[in-house]
Formats: sequence, C-alpha cells, structure tokens
Amino acid sequence: MADREELSRHILVAGGGIAGLTTAIAFAARGFSVRLFERSPDPQEHGAGLQMSPNATGILDRLGVLARLRGAALQPNDVLLRDARSLGEIARVPLGDAATRRWGAPYLALHRADLHAALMTVASRDDNIEIVTGATVRDAATHPHGVTASVDVGGRVREAAGRLLALADVVWSANRRLVGAASDSAFTGRVAWRATLRSGAGALAGLIAPDSVNAFLHPRAHLIAYPIRGGASVNLAAFAHGPATDSAWAKTADVAALANAFSGADDALLRLLREAGPWTVWPIHTVDPASPWIDPAGIVTVGDAAHAMTPFAAQGAALAIEDAYVLAENVAAQPHAVSIALVRYERERRERVAAVARRGQLNEFAWHAGMPVSLARNLFLRLRGPDRLAADMDWLYGWKPPAAA
Repeated sequence: MADREELSRHILVAGGGIAGLTTAIAFAARGFSVRLFERSPDPQEHGAGLQMSPNATGILDRLGVLARLRGAALQPNDVLLRDARSLGEIARVPLGDAATRRWGAPYLALHRADLHAALMTVASRDDNIEIVTGATVRDAATHPHGVTASVDVGGRVREAAGRLLALADVVWSANRRLVGAASDSAFTGRVAWRATLRSGAGALAGLIAPDSVNAFLHPRAHLIAYPIRGGASVNLAAFAHGPATDSAWAKTADVAALANAFSGADDALLRLLREAGPWTVWPIHTVDPASPWIDPAGIVTVGDAAHAMTPFAAQGAALAIEDAYVLAENVAAQPHAVSIALVRYERERRERVAAVARRGQLNEFAWHAGMPVSLARNLFLRLRGPDRLAADMDWLYGWKPPAAA
C-alpha cells in the first residue's frame, strides 16, 4: 500500500522544453515528485524571440520563475501595427505599465533561451524534480495504479513508473499515439523566417520603434520586430507562404524568397530584410485540434504536443505554460482520481485553446488582407482606438487559472 501511495505522488514528464519544465515545476510546487526525461544530453532552447503575455507571466510569477527573467526581458510600451508598403501606423495597443495594471502581470519580450534557462534553473534547484538528460521516452503502458514508461537512456532501455505521464515533447511528438492521436503533424503552407540583429544596426535606424512590438502588415506576409536580451538585440520574425522543407528544424535560406513575399513594401523594409541575415526558416506545422489529448488511465499531452497551432496569436508558449499549471492544479485537487482530473483538464483547456486558435485565424486574415479589405481593416482599427483594442484582449491576456479566477 505504501508503494501505491508513493506512486500516486510521482509524475513522469517527457520533454525538457518550456512545456515540460513548467509542468515539472508546477507539480513539484504542489508536493509531487517529478522525473523529467529530455532526449538532448545538453538541453538548450532553439528559436529566437518570444512574446510572453500576462496570462503566462502571471503563472511564471506564481512558480518563482518571473523574477529570474528581470534582467533579460523587456516590457514593450505597445504593439504597433504598421503598413509594410507605406510604413504608416495603422493602430497600436498599449502595453508597458498599462498592461500590468490592466491584466495583473507584465507583457514581456525576451529570447526563448532566456526563458528556458530560467525554467531550468528553478527546476534544477527543486529537490522534488529529477532531470534525466540523454533520455527518450519510447513507449508507455497504463495499469490500475498508474503508468510505466520505457525510457532509452544512452542506448539502454529502462522502466520508470509514476501515476501520470505528461507528454511535453512538442509538435513533432511521436508519442501522441499513446493517447490515441496521430503522431504526424500537418504542414500549414506557411513558413517562419527568423533573424536577430544587434540593436542600433544600420538597417534598423528610423524603421523599428525600439521600445515596441512592431508588426509590418503585407497582403502576402508580415514581419514582427521587437527587442530582446535586455534591449541588446532585436528579434525579427517573418511569416509567409512557402514550401515544406525536408527538415522539421530551422535551416538557413535565401533571403530572395522572403523579399519576394514582401514585394511592393517600402524600400527601408526591404533593405532590412536583405541586411538582416542569416535568416533561418522552417515550416509551420499544426496538429489536428480534434485529436485526443489524454488517456484517462494516466497519460496526457501538454503544449504543442496536444494543440500546436499557427503563431498568429503569439500564444504557443503561453498556452503551454497555462496547460502545465492547470494540469497540476487538477491532479493535485484529485490525486486519487486522476482519470477525473485528466478529463476535467482536457475539457477546460479545449475551450480555451479553441478560442485562442480562432483569434489566430482572425489575425491571419486581417494582417494579410489585400485591397479593399485592408482599407476597411485600417479604418476599423483607427476608430476603435488603443483603449478599446486593449479591452478586446482582456479575455486572452487577463485569463487566470480556474482556481485563481
């Protein structure tokens, strides 16, 4: 009986990225012991910039992570929407101190690696968390008292048992099959381009508002630019139609294709695209939102492994952080009825994720609108004004975990 009781307080996590580390920290904060398996022997976060909205930073604050981001993250003053062809301002949404007052937590711009490092530091110093690197979860089986995972550690397969296995191994997860979902993701037809420039670089002069999230809108593409690394660098992220590459991960690419997507844009913006290289590019994949997220017997997907979507609401990492917290909250409330906790988690999160996905679809349509729809879009946004545009985001940025709300 003691063994069963101990097992009921033990959680397994597959994946040491943002979703997996937040899951581990959230469970450990509630007194569970956690073993996290990360396939890389030296885990580091890929990618570049990241916008972290108050719905996520509020959770990071509760988990003791936010304080470790203070030196690396910035609070942009606003989101500034601009026309890529004229560079004229279309609209702006106030952030900065106004975001903290309105939504109860800061809106931050930072490098993904800085968030990952902060999460790793908090997790590594928690006695309730064991991080096993160079370890890949290959399979798992549920039983009346929990789940047993087969883990490849350095070429040797070992077994690990717990009450719950959380799959946080991103959009490419092969383990989604363990909850009855298809393991393959779907290419959206769009690709993401990323580059980082030193602040003050010539191509940025007079073009990028240094304390804002700058969004340049074009019918065939859009470009997002904002400060990271304490303001030392500027992150550039562009999104356009493109072919699927032969690799799921970032690779260098010819900037001519990106410049072509922005054909007709202002010369200063085209110069920035040409001079900002090297650009990395990778295909944007999603997973079927109707696929199962859980096996109620003790396996659950978290973050992109459950619901990877297009990035047009800038909520991928934020939703993963929300998932982790709500999952731990539900299981802690009913540790001896995990199946009920998992069903409740899935029900709560599906509604929220679906709403965010709809917002992303709306943004994609609006940001890439051509004439004459773009004229109507611009007029609508100008008439609405900054304060009402901020109010439109209350449901998203002002979200709180169900128990806290």
